[in-house]
Amino acid sequence: MSDPARVAVVGATGYAGFELARLLLRHPHIESPIFFLRELRPDVRCLTELFPQLRGWREAPCKQLSVEAVAKSGAKIVFLSTPHEASAELVPALLAANPDLRIVDLSGAFRFHSPETFTKWYKLPAPDAELLEEAVYGLPELYAGALQKARIVGNPGCYPTSVILGLRPLIDSGWIDAEHGIICDCKSGASGAGKEPRRETHFVEVNENFRAYNLFSHRHTPEVSEHLGLALDDFIFTTHLLPVERGILSTLYVKLGGPHDAAEIEAMYRKFYAGKPFVRILPAGSLPELQHVTHTNFCDIGFALDASGKRLIIVACLDNLGKGAAGQAVQNFNGMLGYSETAGLL
Repeated sequence: MSDPARVAVVGATGYAGFELARLLLRHPHIESPIFFLRELRPDVRCLTELFPQLRGWREAPCKQLSVEAVAKSGAKIVFLSTPHEASAELVPALLAANPDLRIVDLSGAFRFHSPETFTKWYKLPAPDAELLEEAVYGLPELYAGALQKARIVGNPGCYPTSVILGLRPLIDSGWIDAEHGIICDCKSGASGAGKEPRRETHFVEVNENFRAYNLFSHRHTPEVSEHLGLALDDFIFTTHLLPVERGILSTLYVKLGGPHDAAEIEAMYRKFYAGKPFVRILPAGSLPELQHVTHTNFCDIGFALDASGKRLIIVACLDNLGKGAAGQAVQNFNGMLGYSETAGLL
């Protein structure tokens, strides 16, 4: 497709929403996006009035959110950078108003086919069951073929993106001895907690501090389970808050069923992600760092293997606002409309 697409964005004032706006305003195949804000001050007509750093890029008109206004905006694709409960209400309302709309939802509302899974882990009423069943999990490295016809794409969580990309090649190869358990030790920058003020994310609480949180109860756990084909008892998923702005580093500990050498493991990863431009496999023994992925849409994967060839540690690293949120949403958009996967992202 060569004609520019018209898109609408609902919610652009959060961290992921701003990152999404930044990417869309520079996307070569997008007309000037329209930004619909849930709380719009009368004096705000352009997103640059809220984010002066966007001045001079392109027109970024802001409008008061209403389902009717979005449905009649002429947009082909609507991005929702809204809370889970808001997305759960907006998606059916938007599709009822305009069945031709296609939606990329950055919340967790449409990541699961099972209403019970969503309700159990998010403690919220589940979205419409038929729409959940229809939604595509938007991890392009695994499900690119489903994006072209998708009407609803549920953008993956930032932590699960790193864990799934780090472990899926090993899972599919059958090399992991799951009976020994898998440990997913994950760490995120403070922007992953969102923009809503909370005591535990205040500067004084985060700076020069490091803590674990939501042990055995993190709502991203079922994504890891579903897309790796693991029972909840097969792995431990632990999250930590880093005293940095952005980035995720997941250290994944596995026991292999039989010995393998480093060259064999590296070759397996490279073959699995061949043609996937946003997964970078490091040479055996090299490990990724946050500073190499922040402000990008890359997921870097490295590993270390012990002398027995059976104990393996994988490190997967990405930007929680890029590949973990807004960048991945744009990557999904590209797949939905048949653009180059890297359009607007490199």
